[in-house]
Amino acid sequence: MKWFDSVDLKKVFQLRSRSKTRLMPNQDTPMITNLENEADCNFRMRKSDYRVERQVMDEEDLEVVAQRTERTEISSKDKLKESLRCSGPKAKSLLFTLIPILRWLPKYPIREWLLGDICSGFSVGIVQLPQSMAYALLAAVPPVFGLYTSFYPVLIYFIFGTSRHVSVGSFAVLSVMVGTITERMAPDENFLIISQNDTNGTATIDIEARDLMRVKAATMVTFLCGIFQILLGMIRFGFVVTYLSDPLVRGYTTGAAVHVLVSQLKYVFGISIPRKNGPLSLIYTLIDVVKALHLTNIGTMVVSIIAMSTMFAVKVINDHFKSKLPIPIPIEFIEVIIATVISSNVDLVGKYGIEVVGKIPKGLQAPVPPDFSMASSLLGDAFALAIVGYGITISLGKIFALKHGYQVDSNQELLALGLSNFVGGFFKCFTVSCSMSRSLVQETTGGNTQLASAVSCTVILVIILEVGALFGRLPKAVLASIVIINLKGMFEQLTDICFFWRTNKIDLVPKTDIYRDVKQFDEAKEIPGIKIFQSSATVYFANAELYEEKLKQMMRKDFGTGGPATTIETFGSDNAVSLEMDSGLGSSSKVSKKPEELSLESLGLQKPDVHSLILDFSPVNFVDSVCIKIVRNIFRDFKEVEVDVYLSGCHWAIIEQFEQGGLFGKNISKCQLFVTVHDAVLYCMMKNNPPTDQALCMNGTPALLPSQGEVEGPSSASVASSSF
Repeated sequence: MKWFDSVDLKKVFQLRSRSKTRLMPNQDTPMITNLENEADCNFRMRKSDYRVERQVMDEEDLEVVAQRTERTEISSKDKLKESLRCSGPKAKSLLFTLIPILRWLPKYPIREWLLGDICSGFSVGIVQLPQSMAYALLAAVPPVFGLYTSFYPVLIYFIFGTSRHVSVGSFAVLSVMVGTITERMAPDENFLIISQNDTNGTATIDIEARDLMRVKAATMVTFLCGIFQILLGMIRFGFVVTYLSDPLVRGYTTGAAVHVLVSQLKYVFGISIPRKNGPLSLIYTLIDVVKALHLTNIGTMVVSIIAMSTMFAVKVINDHFKSKLPIPIPIEFIEVIIATVISSNVDLVGKYGIEVVGKIPKGLQAPVPPDFSMASSLLGDAFALAIVGYGITISLGKIFALKHGYQVDSNQELLALGLSNFVGGFFKCFTVSCSMSRSLVQETTGGNTQLASAVSCTVILVIILEVGALFGRLPKAVLASIVIINLKGMFEQLTDICFFWRTNKIDLVPKTDIYRDVKQFDEAKEIPGIKIFQSSATVYFANAELYEEKLKQMMRKDFGTGGPATTIETFGSDNAVSLEMDSGLGSSSKVSKKPEELSLESLGLQKPDVHSLILDFSPVNFVDSVCIKIVRNIFRDFKEVEVDVYLSGCHWAIIEQFEQGGLFGKNISKCQLFVTVHDAVLYCMMKNNPPTDQALCMNGTPALLPSQGEVEGPSSASVASSSF
């Protein structure tokens, strides 16, 4: 018979259906030509026959012939001994794991990255100023505490974080959650003052006492949140992130964006309404807003309309000309400056009754321990904040890590966030996470490491020490406008519904030619240059990243045997790539080139012995959008180290899901998808070692391998595959 890829198989079935004839078992299959896909499949070679001669075997026969071996399990006692054993390299590795800055800062490429990090940090700092003050309103605390939140926790994350691109600080979703807590712990009615001189018994709110109590509640819940995150990090709770799928996180943040929008309407219209808590609070708040519309402050509404329309227009310009602009236009910062100047000179408060931020104290405050009398009332809220904040941070961090080719340690991220919130609890900060908009600014303006966060901290520090007090006349309507317009990215996630429906409808619902494992069969032999990796289960959001990590771990071992270990890492810019070679002698060399110029041969590096990687998807029953992204990244990453990747054994439903998810395109063709593992193996052998005119014969017992394995091959043994 002929060996087939996916395109060939479709052609065969098309020919059969047109001729309405049956092919007899001994009849040769006609040669298939695929002219339509000739451009995409320019690497396709002529087909060859193969013949397999072996006895019919059941599983017992196979175990005898292949000499299956039983696995030896390591006892718990031995595992404990190994984990408690201490040595110099282990201590150094632990120190570098707990304090990542010690690992990357000494190797920091100053010439390539420093300018980008400085520009990025300054841009983030400019955006951080208005956002931190606006999100402080969401947390129901005075705006100055938003500035503190943008300084202390960010500095801690700079030291302990592992993501190079996320911008930690105040975030709309968490700020709303904190605001619900602070208003519950310190409601307005608890601070009413009835004037004895007023015969009507009019009551006013003691704003200073109320804000003080709310700050105490915010700092206490932040402190407890940090404790929970540190404890979860110590018990290696980071695995939970595997169950926070991309659709789940994006759906949650989109829903939270609706709550944020509704909470800002009172500042947009200049009306006063009580905040609602509990089920259907969103609906009740909207009803209160509609009922109070006749009390709208016209001046406040005009300020809001001007601020939002201007900001939206400039952001559209930023998106349209992002390739031509060195940095995005910092429209939020510009509006804050202009609004503050106008408010101070025109007296918007006295003439039009527009509400402003109020007095902002100058300078930093001394650390103060949290008020532990509130701890028992805030434990549940703190745990919820810990999980939500971590989920958002690690999800966004992994998006950037996949894009730029590095890894984020999920457990270390828990510790980093926990320490940020723990320390922030002593400096009157509220709970932090990462901001999507600021993280995008940090990435797109040239940020390569968390050094950009340190620069943004410097900008915020200057504002706190010198110019923060000048923003006391800033209208709150401008801050509300900043919050609403920055929700644009979250509301755009609503379009995910169409994508997930096309890709996988389940994403929209909550909640020889025989190949065996080389580690189980002694007679399984490896095909030189070919590795087969098989998942023992469906690959989806909960295990897709584990699948990728295990694959790269197995391949890294094989690369190490063929010469110097090489890692390719994408720089912050799209034009440069860094290839680092570790010679094993304690030194390394690094060179930067354009992608089209980069190859192992051009750098004088030995090519790995492995030239082909086959992903056996025969056990996979369905794929989701996360799996499709992971597969796309695997093709990209291995192409950079000159290893060809192929898929095999995909059910027709899986192929359809790949098509709907956009997997096949310019870089991945259906010619890289084979009907069986055996077809893929034969193709790889022929491509890298072109045969003579004779048919390729398979005499003996080939095999496949799951678990920790390598790939085994034709002749007298088996082709190995790996599963995780």
